[in-house]
Amino acid sequence: MKLGVSRREVIVGACAGAATLLHRPAAARPAAAAPVETEDLPAREASWYKKLPENRVECQLCPRACQVADAERGGCGVRENRQGTYVTLVHGAACTVHLDPIEKKPLFHVLPGASALSWATAGCNVECKFCQNWEISQFRPEQVPFHPLPPDDLAAAAQRAGAPLLAATYSEPVVFWEYVRDTAAAARRLGVRTVAVSNGYIQEKPLTDVLPLLAAVKVDLKSFREPFYRDMVRGELKPVLAALETIRKRGTWLEIVVLLIPTLNDSPEEVRDLARWVKANLGAEVPVHLTRFHPTYRLTNLPPTPVATLERSWEIARAEGLQFVYVGNVPGHPGEHTACPGCGARLIRRVSFQVLENRIAGGRCPDCRRPIPGVWS
Repeated sequence: MKLGVSRREVIVGACAGAATLLHRPAAARPAAAAPVETEDLPAREASWYKKLPENRVECQLCPRACQVADAERGGCGVRENRQGTYVTLVHGAACTVHLDPIEKKPLFHVLPGASALSWATAGCNVECKFCQNWEISQFRPEQVPFHPLPPDDLAAAAQRAGAPLLAATYSEPVVFWEYVRDTAAAARRLGVRTVAVSNGYIQEKPLTDVLPLLAAVKVDLKSFREPFYRDMVRGELKPVLAALETIRKRGTWLEIVVLLIPTLNDSPEEVRDLARWVKANLGAEVPVHLTRFHPTYRLTNLPPTPVATLERSWEIARAEGLQFVYVGNVPGHPGEHTACPGCGARLIRRVSFQVLENRIAGGRCPDCRRPIPGVWS
């Protein structure tokens, strides 16, 4: 399969610090790119499934627990039953590689100002009506051109680019979890850390299998209401909350993003309930990013989130005792900065994805010496 770019060019481009995009179909016509033949897709046995009678399988990766007949695929569209062997069709099949600031994920307490070589494959295990990357997440792998990029090559690209981080992001890392695991292991051997930007819709076993290899996880908590997950995400809230608790208990650094959508999940009551749950179950020091919505995909009938709504939610979450609450997608807002919860001193000054000042020294506030949780070195 020829995409007009060689693997060497991709890696060299990343190493040169270029923002290299392997593929992203135009939103207006996502199927316009030449499709990939199904037989060209990489097929590798999946790691989390069980065999059932009559060549059926049960996927044990995400809470859907799809039971899949022979020659059929799971709900994510990237896993296929081949005569009783469940295979992933996206291992090593990167459709997007890009050098991003870690603040874009956003992870504000992980190596501020660092670059993260970010990658994705096609596919997702939910369908958010407001998905920003639907051109790759909501299509099957044969509909999105990719280039073979094995874990070792991906890790080496990050090292050569001088990026201390790799980020599994853009679509949904859960559906390419074996690729995440193997890349994180390869990256660790080279001194590069790996983070995952996920919806948190995953079963406990695959999550705990891979967490030891990850430096941090950012979870998009879509809402604190089950009906929202059912109607707007095609998923469930309860498994996401369980995953958040597991990540926290296992000691992997965790940050949460809540995209506040007007009239759907932005009420003061819901924000208050969410903040109280985070404090009680995860701890007051877990960063929570309250982010502005912009119309996209199948949710274009609503306006962008008013800044006043974000500010009200920001105040509510802080009043409930959360120590690190941020306002996202409003460049220049004071809610982008990190302040010491002890003395109130401003520690990190940001504008959008750029760090203008970082006063944290040795993981502490330089003024009152209070420890500031995060991954700082």
